[in-house]
Amino acid sequence: MEFREVVARRRMVRHFADEPVPAEVIDAIAAAAQRAPSAGFSQGQRLLVITSPEGRRLVAGLLDEEAGVAEGWDRWISECAALFVPCVSEPIYHRRYQEPDKVDESGSEIVWPVPYWFVDVGMTSMLVLLAAVDEGLAAGFSGITDIPAFRAALGIPQEFTPVGVIPVGRPLPDRRSPSLRRGWVPSAEFVHRERW
Repeated sequence: MEFREVVARRRMVRHFADEPVPAEVIDAIAAAAQRAPSAGFSQGQRLLVITSPEGRRLVAGLLDEEAGVAEGWDRWISECAALFVPCVSEPIYHRRYQEPDKVDESGSEIVWPVPYWFVDVGMTSMLVLLAAVDEGLAAGFSGITDIPAFRAALGIPQEFTPVGVIPVGRPLPDRRSPSLRRGWVPSAEFVHRERW
């Protein structure tokens, strides 16, 4: 599939066939996500991949999937092929930027103008979304409301912050988000050239 087609096909899907996909496909998606850039090549991003029905149900419970079902949404977290949980460690970035080749003139870690660890894990997440489409699958994204409980239930080390859950699988017809009625911002408003 051509890159432009992958990008055009990517959308947040919220209904999947509850059937496995080959392990090599899951591995290919994870391998693509590992290619995400990171500040100073810190590589503070990690993926937790959950494919077992028990694990998917556990995550669905943590995200209160049943509340969404009561509102008319499908079981898209418990019923998919795999859940990808992108995580990031801020301390890894600080440790990297305290190494000799990254400290400033005074020998100190830089003052971070932006928390780039979240930028980097966002890129990791986007690569999961795009790689899923490239493999002929689809993906969605759910935020996590109780990060400490989520971390504890899945054994995620304290140093890592799980930033969301990406269900991946074979798409089924789903209920589209009502937010899509807003439409895309016009290109002339989105893209600014030379100066704002």
